[in-house]
Amino acid sequence: MPTPAASHRFPRLALAVATLAFALTACGGTAATPSPSVPTGAATPDRVEPLAAVPVPALPVTVPSAEGAQVTVTSADRVVPLTGSLNEIVHTLGLGKQVVARDITATFEQAARLPVVTRGHDVSAESVLSLRPTLVLAETTSGPAEAIQQIRDAGIPVLVIAPAKALDDVPKRIDAVASALGVKEAGTQLNQRTADRIAAVRKDIPAASKKQPRVAFLYLRGTASVYLLGGSDSGAASLLEAAGAVDTGKESGLGKDFTPITSEALAAAAPDAILVMSKGLESVGGIDGLVKIPGVAQTPAGMDRRVVTVDDGVLLNYGPRTDQVLSSLIAQLYGKAA
Repeated sequence: MPTPAASHRFPRLALAVATLAFALTACGGTAATPSPSVPTGAATPDRVEPLAAVPVPALPVTVPSAEGAQVTVTSADRVVPLTGSLNEIVHTLGLGKQVVARDITATFEQAARLPVVTRGHDVSAESVLSLRPTLVLAETTSGPAEAIQQIRDAGIPVLVIAPAKALDDVPKRIDAVASALGVKEAGTQLNQRTADRIAAVRKDIPAASKKQPRVAFLYLRGTASVYLLGGSDSGAASLLEAAGAVDTGKESGLGKDFTPITSEALAAAAPDAILVMSKGLESVGGIDGLVKIPGVAQTPAGMDRRVVTVDDGVLLNYGPRTDQVLSSLIAQLYGKAA
């Protein structure tokens, strides 16, 4: 659903996170902007793990796009993924060398030096076209529509993929990207590896746990005065449930993705723990700042200062690193190494 920026109102978690992040990170201009270089030898733990064998694309292929069109791909030599999640999938399939740009949310090490062409789902068509792509991978939330159409009008194949909101979306997205790149077998291998790792991590959930942890997912951007409580459509519910926890926003009947935090909503949720993105927690001044948000200190989580954090660039990707997200959640919720 590419839409004008004015109509981006958080219909999905991915759009919510990206749009709000844009308010904080956008620095103006539309040219492709190289990222600062990473010093040689610097610690870089945030990496994706490509498949062992580099696949050879079998092209051309014609694949279905989420908006209903059929897209024919003749070359995967220069790929532009317009979201961090899609970029991660391409790299993990083993075709990272063919990726020529990134969204600002693609924060893993292998993508760090790529030029940024998308900020907060606000696509710069001129920047994309300047890189001479042979394939653009977008999501239904990528926009504005005029920018996506400008890329299509230039003769570039644009494959649109539905955003992820649950664990069940992981294999669908990997299959869609792998098919478009002409590496279906690599997609099958990556799906199996991902499923096996998720299943292994879930074995670390303590069977003797007395009760399921109750967790509220908060989206925070303190410098923009954005304080939101995740509901059933936030995208976090599936992760929390897979970790053996209860998403209190969903349980409280919050049917949409996010709602502004109120003392009443938090009291009704009564979470034992609060899940936040790492940069979100930093933006409010850490746990000391978090408990100053109205209503937080009165919850069991606030009184115990029990906060679970996961990196922004991976929490809601629902992709090849979802097992790492679950591992982190389980370790923090149950106090054991996953």
